[in-house]
Amino acid sequence: MATIQDFKTEKPTWCPGCGDFGVLNAMQKACVNLGIEPENVAVASGIGCSGKMSQHMGGYGLHALHGRSLPNAQAIKLANDKLTVFAAGGDGDGFGIGMGHFIHAMRRNIDITYIVMDNHIYGLTTGQASPTTEVGMKTKTSPKGAVEQPIAPVQLALAQNCGFIAQGFSGNIKQLTSLIEKAIQHKGFSFVNVFSPCVTFNKVNTYDFYKSHLVNLDEDESYDAHDRILAMRRVAEANNIVVGLIYEDPERASFESTLPGFPETPLVEEDLSISEEGYEEILATFR
Repeated sequence: MATIQDFKTEKPTWCPGCGDFGVLNAMQKACVNLGIEPENVAVASGIGCSGKMSQHMGGYGLHALHGRSLPNAQAIKLANDKLTVFAAGGDGDGFGIGMGHFIHAMRRNIDITYIVMDNHIYGLTTGQASPTTEVGMKTKTSPKGAVEQPIAPVQLALAQNCGFIAQGFSGNIKQLTSLIEKAIQHKGFSFVNVFSPCVTFNKVNTYDFYKSHLVNLDEDESYDAHDRILAMRRVAEANNIVVGLIYEDPERASFESTLPGFPETPLVEEDLSISEEGYEEILATFR
């Protein structure tokens, strides 16, 4: 059985204290706790500090273009559904150039887990306002304060009726690990947004800020994570600063189980060779 050490690669190059260390730790622990071996894990990541996740997680990794982790992760899963597949990115990567892929991934519902490290800033390019930067926050691209309304990713996912939605905090590894385990076990697209503080360029949304503002839905015995309308209300009331399992629809069928004719044998195990006669027959259709 795999251990955390089996998922270790070279030492990450993130800034000391970066929240992404906690996300990596939680992903590794979740896989170990579920008995998943590194050779059965694939991570597709985008561009940004979070893009390093495909290098540091262990298993298979693909460092994709900016905002393109989701189409790559979905392709990997469709080619080999025996793999546990993650898409990983940041708020700039996923809710900026990658927003269109996010919307369609939710409605398509392929069985992958999407983990976003949301630090409310562009960290790799040294501190510009991102799609989740709050109004009034001063950055390199908003020296007098951001004026654009921020994306609310959890509310967006709820509106799109995403089948699994959770939000974690990299300062609470135990809870985040549990949320990722549940996301992996969910059959369909799973979205886990993580408050992952940037200790270098965001001096507002810090570890202390989240520790004093977070509302933990997992500690509320009256909360029903199967009630989407309740989830919308509670998230809005807390101004999106909630953690825990926010919503899950266990009855929603995955893309793979509903697509007519979806092959039982993974594409990677199919014999894709073509005879000379077959090749000529295909060519003939283009003449």
